Amino acid sequence: MACCGIASRRKCENIILQGRVKVNGVTVNKLGLKIDDDRDKVSVDNIVIKKEEKKVYILLNKPVGYISTVKDDRGRNTLLDLVKVKERIYPIGRLDYNTSGLIILTNDGYAYNNIAHPRREKNKIYIALLKGIPSRETVERFKNGLSIDGYVTAAANFKILHMDKNKNTSEVEISIHEGRNRQIRKMCDKIGCPVLSLTRTAIGNIQLGDLKEGNWRYLNKEEIDYIRN
Repeated sequence: MACCGIASRRKCENIILQGRVKVNGVTVNKLGLKIDDDRDKVSVDNIVIKKEEKKVYILLNKPVGYISTVKDDRGRNTLLDLVKVKERIYPIGRLDYNTSGLIILTNDGYAYNNIAHPRREKNKIYIALLKGIPSRETVERFKNGLSIDGYVTAAANFKILHMDKNKNTSEVEISIHEGRNRQIRKMCDKIGCPVLSLTRTAIGNIQLGDLKEGNWRYLNKEEIDYIRN
């Protein structure tokens, strides 16, 4: 199912447990069933699925005001309003509604897990504009881990790029390898410097570069090899 571009492996497991999958017309609601994908007919929500023959890997510069899904029941703008390809693709990870920047979309379930799994520890780099100017001691607290939502964040990098004392703002570069919901915003709130704007510029070796906001491109061979291997 993941290889067919339905969803990530974990989400596919949930879809199976919800009884939305049939094999040769018989509903399956337990995990671990083995099939012959050349002979057996698999359907999700009564729609037959097939493996995508062509794997695609897309880098999008997501603007603010779009949600990181391919469908939304509330009618909000989604990533597929920006990226229009014939293959069924889905995003690797998420950026929240008010965050812009680099997000990868693919129909390759293996690549998805290789990037999304926190044990892979691929650094994600963000540029943030903060309200306030953190002290040296505050920066060290941030880098060593903060207690938010009942857990302590992993070690992170935090570098001040520019300070504007007149406006009481600072532009900073933050690097983390975790990807919890709104993590950077919560960490910055914790040190008393809330985020005014946030952009992701890199995932590991994959760089946003000069790609304009709202535009997308296919990954090159070197980038594909990186996210797969």
